[in-house]
Amino acid sequence: MVLTQRVNWFVPALAGEGATRMRTPTMCRKLFRRDENGSVLVEVTVMIPIIFMVVLGSVDFLFAFYQWNAAAKAVQLGARLAAVSTPPANGLTNLSTAVAGSGALPSPVAAMPYFKVTCVAGTCSCAGTCTGVSGYTATAMNQIVYGRGSAACNDVTSVYNAGMCDFFPRIAPANVRIVYEQTGLGYAGRFGGPVPTITVSLQNLPFQFYFLGGFMGFGNIQIPASATTTGEDLSG
Repeated sequence: MVLTQRVNWFVPALAGEGATRMRTPTMCRKLFRRDENGSVLVEVTVMIPIIFMVVLGSVDFLFAFYQWNAAAKAVQLGARLAAVSTPPANGLTNLSTAVAGSGALPSPVAAMPYFKVTCVAGTCSCAGTCTGVSGYTATAMNQIVYGRGSAACNDVTSVYNAGMCDFFPRIAPANVRIVYEQTGLGYAGRFGGPVPTITVSLQNLPFQFYFLGGFMGFGNIQIPASATTTGEDLSG
């Protein structure tokens, strides 16, 4: 009798702890939460995209900084060329004598009236006093963009004849905006032409990203480069 009771007690205990024991859904969930197999693979899968984004993003940002620096140097050169070259706006060189009237003698007392001429994308517009100023000259813009005596980028024979695109090859005439604005210098009737403040800037020229171009709108960020100088002799 005693032996029979011990066997009956041992068999359920053995069956409850053995491999053939039936597991409930609750027990399966507990075992699944405790299982750490494959955790390293999950961590690597999460971290690899972040690491690649940081590394490749750093390369893109360094390249963007180079583009910004090259574009800034290009517009500085463009402003300098615009100050001593024939402007793309027809008639701007003779504006100071035109507003003084035919046959008038130059007088430093006669103030130059206000004007603002903007040349961009093949057109020139004028606000204020614009006597005789009309039209756009592509040759004058090309001289500033490509350099004197050049018709394309990187074909100059001397560094003294370099243009804007020789510093930043992506610049084309359609990307250049030049503003000539009267700010108080010069006088009406000046034979050397007006003395405007000249601002050269870029338009429709975004940063070039190789890895982040389609990420969060990076491909639409424009290069913020501009330079301002004072006109000297608006004649080529």
